Amino acid sequence: MSSADDRAVRGGPASRAELKRAYKEKPPPMGVFAIRNLANGKVLVGSGLNLPGALNRVRFELSCGMHRNRALQEDWQRLGADSFSFEQLDVLPPTEEPREDPKEELRVLESLWLDRLRPYGEAGYNTPPE
Repeated sequence: MSSADDRAVRGGPASRAELKRAYKEKPPPMGVFAIRNLANGKVLVGSGLNLPGALNRVRFELSCGMHRNRALQEDWQRLGADSFSFEQLDVLPPTEEPREDPKEELRVLESLWLDRLRPYGEAGYNTPPE
């Protein structure tokens, strides 16, 4: 195989630069996530403007023992990471025009999932609405 063919297969410098630029220009997906305790069925519902980043942050906080939800943190420490799943429940579809208020859209979407899953008390880790 020639070096030109080899670069094409590996994604030579030009294509790597193009991929990097495209990645930076593309905004991260926004949406709603769930963290499920597979041992007892409890769920935490949350949302983020950067969904993969939000899930990574929660996973990191739990691993370091510094998540602000004490019940979730205690279950994580007692049961271990393998007893939890991290899921994307819903993603806001990308739009060509800038969103007016993506945080408000996320609040509405998260509220719909909270109504659907009711992750309060024995069923979950979220604080019930007042």
